[in-house]
Amino acid sequence: MATQIGKYHILFYGSPSGYQTNRAQIALYDKKGKPAAYIRFNDPGMFFENDYVQNGIIRMHLPSHMFQNVLDVLRNEEPIYIYFASGRAFLGTSTEPVGEGE
Repeated sequence: MATQIGKYHILFYGSPSGYQTNRAQIALYDKKGKPAAYIRFNDPGMFFENDYVQNGIIRMHLPSHMFQNVLDVLRNEEPIYIYFASGRAFLGTSTEPVGEGE
């Protein structure tokens, strides 16, 4: 089942190794403000975890070069959904009309 995202916040991790193998994180919250997912970003050469769900919260792992793309989607698209299936997380929009000018 997909969860519609209502809010997000961003954390960047300093030091050469980041924090818990991650360089940055975007936390996603559902429409009621409950945590729905953490999208974690890793630099090249950092340990890269598989996506998973723990206590009902999705953990999605992406390379750091995708950070700006994810942020652009969060800032410019609506509605946005996240779900977990077949051992991986999926973040996306609903069907969009052509030519919205975005």
